[in-house]
Amino acid sequence: MVALNPNNSGRQSASFMYLYTLAAAGGAVAYMPFLTILLPLRATDIAGNGAVGMLAMAAFLGAIAASLSNIGFGWVSDKTGKRRPWIWAGLGLSTALLLTTPYATSAAALIAIIILWQIGLNMMLAPLSAWAGDSIPDSQKGFLGGLLALAPALGALSGAFVTMTGVVPSGYREVVIALLVVAMVSPALVFGKPRSMPDLTSQTADEKADAVHSPIAHQPAVRMWAARLLVQIAEASLFAFLLLWFRSVDPDFGENDVANIFALVLGLAFFIALAVGRWSDLSNRPILPLICGAAAASAGLIIMSVSSSLPIAIAGYVVFGLASSLFLALHSSQTLRVLPRPQTRGRDLGIFNLTNTVPSLIMPWLTLALVPTHGFGSLFLLLAGLAVIACLLLATMPRQHGSGQAGLRA
Repeated sequence: MVALNPNNSGRQSASFMYLYTLAAAGGAVAYMPFLTILLPLRATDIAGNGAVGMLAMAAFLGAIAASLSNIGFGWVSDKTGKRRPWIWAGLGLSTALLLTTPYATSAAALIAIIILWQIGLNMMLAPLSAWAGDSIPDSQKGFLGGLLALAPALGALSGAFVTMTGVVPSGYREVVIALLVVAMVSPALVFGKPRSMPDLTSQTADEKADAVHSPIAHQPAVRMWAARLLVQIAEASLFAFLLLWFRSVDPDFGENDVANIFALVLGLAFFIALAVGRWSDLSNRPILPLICGAAAASAGLIIMSVSSSLPIAIAGYVVFGLASSLFLALHSSQTLRVLPRPQTRGRDLGIFNLTNTVPSLIMPWLTLALVPTHGFGSLFLLLAGLAVIACLLLATMPRQHGSGQAGLRA
């Protein structure tokens, strides 16, 4: 169970929180439309029928580069004690590399640019994530999580915008994305003046003792990491194979139908996460929404596993989509409560970022092992089991005493 840290009684200004939310959404705009739309199109232009293999290699090497650079630049920003200079540098480098992608004329050149772009992007994202931990107290982390649900929604919306026929010429899509990212991230760096929160950047004697003496298997950070990984595996599987599954239920279901449902879920998830996150702050119940989100995600997957008609299939996905989006958004902010040491916050968040990249390496094998012989229903039941385990990990999180990291109260 998690009790509020009495040392975090101050509140961060709303203006900074909104500017920070805009910057975090800019991070999503930086990669979502590029990786899901523009990169596949560019790969097709270069490799033709070999685009799938080329994309697989780019995704694999890019995920490795993203994982290592996120940890590395988080650690560097910890050591230097500065976040903004690294965010600025990452913004500049990733923007420049994005603008070079149309000039790549071979698979090797494009993959090399993707690897470097991932390094630049995570130079920006790693210290940006840690900046929230330096600035926003526990009493506002639920509200922060709700605000962060806006990031994937705007990322998806930006992809729809840059691909609108007659609005953005195809040759200028990367330029438009780059301008959007700069316009969204830079205001926080220029105008963001967060109130000083020294309690968030120093470690008490009780917290040091807890970090040393608590068995690692019982530390809240370990449970939070494992729970997010399990839910992310389910989310990644649905993201990759949603269209194929819907078409297995109804062959006439089109890609535009999937896009509309996806957009609806992301839009609703933002308002739900905002309300639930605010409630968790007021009631001092930061972990309960995560427990309920994981449980509801499991229920949605079970509905999907037994659905034989399109309306039931859509209902099951909406339940899962809303629940998993709520879980992931609020988890991102509540994770900041349980990191063991403020002095290594950036590095530790980089380790948490592995829960975003590792599922892409696990998910294809789960799908290949189950779907061809047992159908999507068996895959969804397995994913539902993973979500249940995530729920149990959080529900049985041991109570912590003392002033720091978190006395954890569901």
